[in-house]
Amino acid sequence: MFDKLRKRLPGKLGQVPTTIPVVRLQGAIGMGAPFRPGLSVASVAPLLDRAFALDAPAVALVINSPGGSPVQSRLIHDRVRQLAREKKRDVLVFVEDVAASGGYMLAIAGDEIHVDPSSIVGSIGVVSAGFGFTEAIARLGIERRVHTAGESKAILDPFRPEREEDVTHLKALQAEVHEDFIALVRERRGDVLSEASDLFSGLFWSGRTARDLGLVDGIGDIRSTLRARFGDKVRMKLIEPRRGLFGRKFGVGTASDTVGGLGAGIGAGASAELLASVEERALWARYGL
Repeated sequence: MFDKLRKRLPGKLGQVPTTIPVVRLQGAIGMGAPFRPGLSVASVAPLLDRAFALDAPAVALVINSPGGSPVQSRLIHDRVRQLAREKKRDVLVFVEDVAASGGYMLAIAGDEIHVDPSSIVGSIGVVSAGFGFTEAIARLGIERRVHTAGESKAILDPFRPEREEDVTHLKALQAEVHEDFIALVRERRGDVLSEASDLFSGLFWSGRTARDLGLVDGIGDIRSTLRARFGDKVRMKLIEPRRGLFGRKFGVGTASDTVGGLGAGIGAGASAELLASVEERALWARYGL
């Protein structure tokens, strides 16, 4: 309201600084837990809608993600591009520690990508990891019993011996997802990409090398870049999730509305939270973080 009134004043008194909405995309993608929703199109869409609704020449995305779900990564990427077209806004991306794998898919939703020289960027590939417990359960005297309708229903069961045909099927699936990822990178960055043979091998690089490879556009932090673009008085407006009631805020009320269900929900939520934390920690560790 104050800015609208100020615009009516004459001369310099009527000059209103540019405000740029900022959305932070932090954490692993699609790895939610009861007390931590994680990055997904469901959690991010309301923030993006509010950011693009503001009267601003651009929207800034601050990304710090080691990747995760390829589907959620693509959905978030597509939502950003749809809003950018509808609202006719530039999208400026600023990478902090890492934008790798699905995190890089988020980054290429931007019209420009800016990084720190030490940011980790890339990892354009697909990975599937797990454990095999067949010998462990045999030593414990445990018998694995699996009954299926469909001969391939239990493929890649970690408690059964790995079959070559199962691995072949998984690798074929990974190849399809990888091809889609490569096509998207070429669509968004094709005019500036290097012809390096290992660009889509799954390797990752520092921000400085990523710039030389054409994966990003420049070196710079959000404050300096926005001031250079929109003037020293530019404002940054962080778009944050709206807070609900304390119970709903942490997801406690989602298990059950009964007292017994509440206790069970907290216990199950804590277990899921621990597993999600371990899995996410492993993702960050891949990049030395």
